[in-house]
Amino acid sequence: MVANSELLRVPAFADLPEDQITWFISQSQELHLKAGDTYSRQGDPADAMYVILEGQLQGRGELAGEAVIFDLEPGDVTGVLPFSRMKQFTVGGRALSDSHVLRFPASLFPELVQKMPVLTQRLVGMMSDRIRETTRREQQQDRLASLGKLSAGLAHELNNPASAAKRAASQLRHMLTKIRNASLELGRRDLSPAQKSEIEKLEASFTQVDVVPPDAPTINDLEDQIDSLLRSHGQNDLWMLAARLARLNIKPEMVESLFAILDADTARAALVRIAASVEIASLLHEIESSTSRISDLVGAIKEYTHMDQAPVQNVDVVRSLETTLTILNHKLKQGVVVQRACLPDCAVKFPSQCL
Repeated sequence: MVANSELLRVPAFADLPEDQITWFISQSQELHLKAGDTYSRQGDPADAMYVILEGQLQGRGELAGEAVIFDLEPGDVTGVLPFSRMKQFTVGGRALSDSHVLRFPASLFPELVQKMPVLTQRLVGMMSDRIRETTRREQQQDRLASLGKLSAGLAHELNNPASAAKRAASQLRHMLTKIRNASLELGRRDLSPAQKSEIEKLEASFTQVDVVPPDAPTINDLEDQIDSLLRSHGQNDLWMLAARLARLNIKPEMVESLFAILDADTARAALVRIAASVEIASLLHEIESSTSRISDLVGAIKEYTHMDQAPVQNVDVVRSLETTLTILNHKLKQGVVVQRACLPDCAVKFPSQCL
């Protein structure tokens, strides 16, 4: 038989009148558990409150969609509480050591409320703490889920330009070898100042102009024309060079101008060098574009999370919206059209006018 003094050592029952303590004990079932014994199972009807008097117990189950494990010690109160809407136990309980527990049936909660109002108030406080903890876990789970989705999208967005930059850097190494070999070949030839000037002029004109890639049919036509031109000058093995020049939108007459002032072998070396120079310029542009995209994404993430910023500040609404669009760009590619309608100076002064 449980003595009143044992229950009075439980914080929730401290200082309660003896008659109330006696009534509670008389209505409770005394459980003596061995290590490993189960006193409640997840999914069972929530039909009892448990008061831990001695021993160590453990709760294990799911709370707010998250697996939880927690220890219970003498003085703890667990199970269903008065006014709780719990229908089934969300966690199961077992003894970690020999334990002494009181089981109070939930069916007597209405009588408990009448006979022990102070205890009821304390138990309601415990239940409020549980609700707050559950809510906190749910909010944390929601934030983690949102962060997971955002991270997945950002990983995809960062991977694309990072892969493009890596690929361009690998190709750049190959092109540098080509241009070095072509430059050595040209260096061994006795070129006049006029010939050197023409090669440099063509190279500069090709690399300075922003090349807009032509469509596939145009590329095929250009490749055939350039390949035929090269073959007409005895260059039968430069079909890959013809394909590269075609992708760079170089016209056959530009190629012909080299053969007009140079012998076939020198023109070949010059073409290889010019094509490599143009390809290098294109690859550098791709690397710059890709790294700029990565930088923009990192900047958007930093601004989106307000890192390194004061907690209270004026906010540029338009810029914040653009940052959000940058973050969610991976979703905007799926047939979403964004229409912007915002006054130029509405960012801080007149945010309500920014539609």
